[in-house]
Amino acid sequence: MERIYIIEDDDNIRDLIKIALEGFGYEVSAFEKAEDALKGIESDKPALAVFDLMLPGMDGLSAIRRIRSMASFKYMPIMVLTAKDREFDKVAGLDGGADDYMTKPFGVMELAARIRSLLRRSVREQVQGDELEQSFLSLNKKTREVFCQGTKVELTLKEFELLQYLMENHSKVVTRDELLNHIWGYDYDGETRTLDMHIRTLRQKLGEDGGACIKTVRGVGYRFVGAEK
Repeated sequence: MERIYIIEDDDNIRDLIKIALEGFGYEVSAFEKAEDALKGIESDKPALAVFDLMLPGMDGLSAIRRIRSMASFKYMPIMVLTAKDREFDKVAGLDGGADDYMTKPFGVMELAARIRSLLRRSVREQVQGDELEQSFLSLNKKTREVFCQGTKVELTLKEFELLQYLMENHSKVVTRDELLNHIWGYDYDGETRTLDMHIRTLRQKLGEDGGACIKTVRGVGYRFVGAEK
């Protein structure tokens, strides 16, 4: 049974999420403070964590960054569930290491769908030789490592999957619906700018040259065109 950590300071919301996810068959550990969750994470090894951003003591974003600095949990799926709905906050959350961002109020069915998708996508591929290379950009699907001009680039799970899918469809225009369906794994009915924000943070992390490989096709989607050395 997969264990999920819930870090939420509102008692009612925390209990609601815990009961709902247990009803879907997950084992849930719920915490009011990020510090308490961090103490148990290495021994429990949860499959996924859901963080509020506004918490007493250490805030959710700082806790997520702490988790991402831990080698064993670098690729553990993390979702942000918060009342903070400004675009700046969403970008900060995704850039800080979250794989998905959901705002309150929320529906438990959608929350469960997103969690299923994150868990499904977090399983590492076991096929050998899963390496994609385009000019100075390389991606290894087995180790989930990305190098741009020889420098390792740290990506979240979603950013990695977006880059992988775009590189696999080199020069092809990939529609927004196709990306949402493939990466998020369900009929997406959430924040309409989630994909755009992930693309934005991905471009920033790849730098000027690497980010320029991802072209926006206005009104349609995105295209990976490679780059000249």
